[in-house]
Amino acid sequence: MTDTLQAEQVRIDQTTIEQFLYREARYLDDRQFEKWLECYHDDVVYWMPAWDDNGELTQDPQTEMSLIYYGNKGGLEDRVFRIRTERSSATSIPEPRTSHNISNVEVIERRGNLVDIRFNWHTMYFRYSTMDPYYGTSFYTIDFGGPTPLIRRKTVVLKNDYIHHVVDIYHI
Repeated sequence: MTDTLQAEQVRIDQTTIEQFLYREARYLDDRQFEKWLECYHDDVVYWMPAWDDNGELTQDPQTEMSLIYYGNKGGLEDRVFRIRTERSSATSIPEPRTSHNISNVEVIERRGNLVDIRFNWHTMYFRYSTMDPYYGTSFYTIDFGGPTPLIRRKTVVLKNDYIHHVVDIYHI
C-alpha cells in the first residue's frame, strides 16, 4: 500500500465520517444554515423521494413526485433564503426547535475520495407546544478530496406514514 493511499484511508475513517454527519446535523439544530450550506458541493443533488400509491419509493425526481428535490446547491441556498426571510410556508414565528439524532452509520462503498454512506436518523421537532417525530434513512456521497468534506449527493427516505407539517430541510 502506498503512503498516499494509507494517509487517505486514515483520513477517511469511520470517526471522521460520523463527526462530519454530526456537525451537519448540529448546524440544522442550531439554525446555522449558512454553515450548513458549506457542507454541500455546488453540484449536489438533494432528494427526498415520495412514496407512491403502491408503497414504493418514486425513482425519478424529473418525472415523479418528490417531497424535496434540488438539483444543485443553488436550490438549497434559495431554500435557506426563504426560511431566513419568512418566505417559507413551512417556517414562521416562533421558529421550530429540532434535535437530530444519527445512528447505524455504515460505509457502503469507497471510490477514492468519494465515500457512499447509509445511516438512520430521527429528528424531534417542537413548535406550537407540539412535538413531532420524523425518522428515516439517508444515503450520502461525500467527497473527502478537498480541504473539507462536501456532500455531493443526499437522498433522504422519510419513513413516517403521516406527517403533520410541510416538510422542510431542517426536519431531516
